[in-house]
Amino acid sequence: MNVRRHLIPAALASALGLGALTACSSDSAATGNTDKFDVVASFYPMAFLAEQIGGDHTNVTSLTEPGQEPHDLEISTQQRAQLEEADAALYLKGLQPAVDEAVSQTGIKTKIDAATLTHLEDHGTGGHSHEEEEGHSEEGHSEEAHSEEEEHARDPHVWLDPVKYAEVAQGVGKAFEKADPDHAADYKKNTAALVKKLNELNGDFENGLKDTKTKVFFTNHAAFGYLAERYGLTQEAISGLDPESEPSGARVRELQQEAKADGVTTVFYETLVSDKTAKTLAKDAKLKTDVLDPLEGITGKSRGDDYFQVMEANLKALRTALGAK
Repeated sequence: MNVRRHLIPAALASALGLGALTACSSDSAATGNTDKFDVVASFYPMAFLAEQIGGDHTNVTSLTEPGQEPHDLEISTQQRAQLEEADAALYLKGLQPAVDEAVSQTGIKTKIDAATLTHLEDHGTGGHSHEEEEGHSEEGHSEEAHSEEEEHARDPHVWLDPVKYAEVAQGVGKAFEKADPDHAADYKKNTAALVKKLNELNGDFENGLKDTKTKVFFTNHAAFGYLAERYGLTQEAISGLDPESEPSGARVRELQQEAKADGVTTVFYETLVSDKTAKTLAKDAKLKTDVLDPLEGITGKSRGDDYFQVMEANLKALRTALGAK
């Protein structure tokens, strides 16, 4: 599996949806050398963290514009200049090769790789083992070193698990405190507030999904491995890790049979990826379709204006599809 193709093209695509972020994302003059702590983020989930934790003290810019396919992002000369002028870069190594390369080549002092702040796993293309998560030690997350090959084999969608996203947030907060000590107290306070909200979101998901008629859900591709693992669900992806690939006839028949066996009612697709395959499967298997947003960006099609609103919309969609009581 190649994480580079695992990225939900168009979804990550929407990378930087918040108005404040997109407003400055194309303005190189606003990127560096301001009187604030200038942070260049790779795509929406990273930029959201930077804004929430940095508050008024940070100036956040995203390398990925809404509508772009993040994994195919090419870094422009202007964006390289933005990186050079910034105080910090916040990215998720293995997700966007061009960003990884650009960050490594810049002299930027603070480079924050979110992949080192929690434990990444290889979720393959379908189900999960809930026990795998239970056995992970909290120790050494930030020190964990993976070979290049291992990195590219691991699922980057950690932001879809509120618990893992909170771990990343805590690491980002500490990095901000160290890089900009004058505002460390505020970064610490903002991080604590964000983690509290993420913990509450986790509670909403735990309570909302604990009593359902089925634990199996179908998605366009395998973006929800961490979410499924966290809440004892099983994700079955139509197209595996590559949302652009067409499933084989055998795979479609297998899913039709599984839908009957497991009481699956719904095939989920993404707002920014073609729903053709999902709707074809749904029609053949007499299932419904709905949106489950991998939150790689916020656009006008998103069910909400920020991470928390879209995640609550995802929870509502899952509860309906799984027959929550």
